[in-house]
Amino acid sequence: LLSNLFYGVILTATSVSVTVATLREMGKLHGKVGDTIVAAAILDDIIGVIVLSVVIGFSGTGANAEAPSMVILKTVLFFIAAIIVGYICNKLFRAIEHKFPHHRLLPILSVALCFFFAYASEAWFGVADITGAFVAGIVLSGNPEVNYIERKSDIMGYMIFTPVFFANIGITTEFGGISTELIFFGVCFIVAGLIGKVIGCGTAAIACKYGVRDSLKVGIGMMARAEVALVCAQKGAEFGMINTSIMPFIVILIVISSFTTPIVLRKLYRKELEKEKAAQAVPVEAK
Repeated sequence: LLSNLFYGVILTATSVSVTVATLREMGKLHGKVGDTIVAAAILDDIIGVIVLSVVIGFSGTGANAEAPSMVILKTVLFFIAAIIVGYICNKLFRAIEHKFPHHRLLPILSVALCFFFAYASEAWFGVADITGAFVAGIVLSGNPEVNYIERKSDIMGYMIFTPVFFANIGITTEFGGISTELIFFGVCFIVAGLIGKVIGCGTAAIACKYGVRDSLKVGIGMMARAEVALVCAQKGAEFGMINTSIMPFIVILIVISSFTTPIVLRKLYRKELEKEKAAQAVPVEAK
């Protein structure tokens, strides 16, 4: 049951960066649909990391097994502690920023804070380390120098952490376990990942009285996956909850969704863009 639940956890992740870039290029990012997708993606990430933490908490067996109530209690305690520590850290970072504005000390301490939250969440509360890192990001998002911190952290990420992460994914992937049954499951997994978001998010949009076409845009916009799905899968493999041979199918899901989302969104917006283009051309022709 837990193994099957974890495959579902992997599919909860949404990477809205592809959708945001596409909507921005079309000038539709801050419309009704664009705002809905961005807000839903943020909530989706929060819910996803919480679900990941809870399911991992249930993964203990034998003497290491914990009661569901204890897992939930530890998760709640982590977020309470994270709010208190995060508030203190936010004040501390603001003081450092005030004394040393735009100093390289800020991104260095930010990375250290991320590692601290990641370690504390898993070692002390049994919550997934990605949840701790996510909370650290929320804490840092309120800093006035957030753009500077993000830019410098991205450089460190692309130079060190991202290559190591993807190399580790490749090293831990096992192709020996791929069988006809796993291939069939992998194909169903990909289809479920693509259609699940469209139907689930689209239906929710319809329930909120969006039009059918706008609801389809919301569903397609939420379909994209990226690195968070790989992080979740890696955690599942680390705890022995999933077959590591599923990794290639997750990569295929990421590639398909990343390419399909902008193409379909452009087709759905084509009529609106043509009308806007025609409306802008009328005054020129009249003149």
